[in-house]
Amino acid sequence: MQPVRRLLAAILLLTGLAACSADRPATPPPASPARSAPPVTTAPAMTRPGPLNIVFVLTDDLATNLVPFMPHVQALAARGTSFSQYTVTDSLCCPSRASIFTGKYPHNTGVFTNTGPDGGLPTFQRYGNEKSTFATDLQRAGYRTGFFGKYINGFQPSSKHVPPGWSTWAAGGDAYAGFNYNLLENKKIVAYGKKPADYVTDVLSAKANAFITASAKARKPFVAEVATYAPHLPYTPAPRDAKRFPEVKAPRDASFGKLPTNPTPWIAGHGPLTAADLASIDRDFRERVRAVQAVDRMVASLQATLERAGVADRTVVIFSSDNGLHMGEHGLMPGKQTPFDTDVRVPLIVAGPGIARGATVAEPVENIDLRPTFADLAGAPVPAGVDGVSLVPLLAGAPPADWREVALVEHHGPPRDPKDPDYQPWRNANPPDYRAIRTPGFTYIEYGDGTPEYYDNATDPAQAHNIAGTLSPERLARLRSVMAALGSCRGQQACQAAGQW
Repeated sequence: MQPVRRLLAAILLLTGLAACSADRPATPPPASPARSAPPVTTAPAMTRPGPLNIVFVLTDDLATNLVPFMPHVQALAARGTSFSQYTVTDSLCCPSRASIFTGKYPHNTGVFTNTGPDGGLPTFQRYGNEKSTFATDLQRAGYRTGFFGKYINGFQPSSKHVPPGWSTWAAGGDAYAGFNYNLLENKKIVAYGKKPADYVTDVLSAKANAFITASAKARKPFVAEVATYAPHLPYTPAPRDAKRFPEVKAPRDASFGKLPTNPTPWIAGHGPLTAADLASIDRDFRERVRAVQAVDRMVASLQATLERAGVADRTVVIFSSDNGLHMGEHGLMPGKQTPFDTDVRVPLIVAGPGIARGATVAEPVENIDLRPTFADLAGAPVPAGVDGVSLVPLLAGAPPADWREVALVEHHGPPRDPKDPDYQPWRNANPPDYRAIRTPGFTYIEYGDGTPEYYDNATDPAQAHNIAGTLSPERLARLRSVMAALGSCRGQQACQAAGQW
């Protein structure tokens, strides 16, 4: 992998840059034996005339079917690299965000849900996750670090808690409605009302832009995460977008309104969608399209600020989501938490100097890879225990021979707290505990009771046909072996080895 990284270093210099387990564990399990594999190494510090800045836009519940309505995000993809097989470790806010911050699978963060003994901010903190994140990595490397928006479920501005690693902090609690919310701005609680100027996406955009401008003026390297609440339920758009796209309807793929063939028990009882259901789904999708317009403008605004500040040629911009959302697929009302691609496969777009333009990477990558990628781009070391691997070689267009072939998804469910913002009625999908492994070619799921589910992603991209019953005993044994290895791996070498098919 070293030659690939040296190649990217050279490219950067030329552009003027320097560089689920079904059991709920009481504590994250220790490392388990894994198949041998070549050592996975972090990139050496790159010799560069200046550090590489990072702007990370993380949306909430944004599915791939919304990107066609976001022209500035599409333009970002044209200028950069998209990852077509980007999978989150769980299609739920808190465990996914925990994986992003720490670079670890849920079985190593201990965070599987949004609340209770296996989820939320208290669990994230109890396992020591908050003390070691990409923010602490980059702050130790001399970066200014700014966070703006939604943090971990359970965070409240009234706590006046600023997590380790962040030099600038502006985070909210329940700001999903877009108005009438509080932000903790460093140590001060600031209330926002119902005026159009108080719309939360616009407020976060302004704060992130100011942080970028100040960091550039101070001639300090920086990382800014802008974590929007949009387009999460209740799908509130900015007032100026409230009447746009009046004719838009939810996409209808081969799984829309239909149970999978050979449905597993948890989904089998769902009935057909009614005319009222279809009207509701179309209305919700239209609101989601409206809600992401402010996010799309924010992406353009951040890039314009980078240009004005004179740091665009030293900055990588990353766009993604914590999870997706199904809307009628598999006969389900709008929701998430399933192992289907609608929920676990989301956009990841990376653009900046030295990164291939208009390229698409087809290797399986996960949100655990973001932390080591940020460290790699900054020339910072990655702490021991991180499960993910830097995406830098893939951004250079030269994937390593030992890159993982299988992605892991882990889920505990269903949510038990009606106050959870992701609490879903039964019709919206409340799957039980499961683990899943996913490749571009297939998705294999095993629920807590041992029920298997299998989809051929190559011939059945809508995942409309469960063909688990056709698997040979040998194939099933292999799937379960890989799932078990990934579901207990710990650290880059073990998890990279476990992810080989």
